[in-house]
Amino acid sequence: MEYRLGEIEMKFADLIWDNEPLTSGELAKRCEKALCWKKSTTYTILRRVCDRGLFRNDNGTVTSCVSKQEFLSKQSEQFVEDTFQGSLPRFLAAFTAGKKLSDREVEELKKIIEENCM
Repeated sequence: MEYRLGEIEMKFADLIWDNEPLTSGELAKRCEKALCWKKSTTYTILRRVCDRGLFRNDNGTVTSCVSKQEFLSKQSEQFVEDTFQGSLPRFLAAFTAGKKLSDREVEELKKIIEENCM
C-alpha cells in the first residue's frame, strides 16, 4: 500500500477521518464547502484513495481502512526508508543538524526509545 498523499489529498483524507462514517453525498457537500470542489471532483479523488486501499466506499458509505495515526506512522517509516535507507539514526542526525535539542526533547526521545525497546 502506498502511504503518500499530496497536500490537497491529505485535506480530503482529513475530512473523511474527522467525520467518518459518512455518506458519499455528505462527503461531496463537505468538499464543496471546504475545498470548493464539484461533486465529480470529490468522486474522482474518492475513487483514487479507495483504489490505494486507504478508504472504502461501501454502498455509498465512506469509511477508512487505515486510521490517520497508522497512515502518518507508515508515511514516516516510508520517508525514512526512501530517504535515509531505513536508518533512523541518519534521519535524526539530519533532522537535528543545525539546531540544538532542548533537555525536554532529549528526555522525550529517550522515553520513546525505552518504551519501544521493551
